[in-house]
Amino acid sequence: MSEEFRRTRRRRVDDAVQVVDTMTDTVIGQLSNLSETGMLLIANTPLVDDGLYQLRFSLRDAPHRASPIEVGAHLLWQDRTSMPGQTWSGFRFITMLESEMLQLRQWLDSPGGTYD
Repeated sequence: MSEEFRRTRRRRVDDAVQVVDTMTDTVIGQLSNLSETGMLLIANTPLVDDGLYQLRFSLRDAPHRASPIEVGAHLLWQDRTSMPGQTWSGFRFITMLESEMLQLRQWLDSPGGTYD
């Protein structure tokens, strides 16, 4: 039997939030859910297993009209979705500015969120 253990709660991202690979300045997918320590991405481009990425996204419903968040992230796993050309991609955050972490925490704690 497989049991899943998560250290932090994950908030679903209800809007279409695009994620940009800042090294290539291309959209690689959209957010599915987000926590303080990582994210689930619906990727629409091939990603490198166990790869390191520099990513950017904007949370439109964040308090105080937030600026984009940039993170260093490690791709932990990938799994195909039912849509051809898409994968579920789990990332762990490696680096983030303190100001962006504060912004993320405010979004995570803001009213109206649905949590996994």
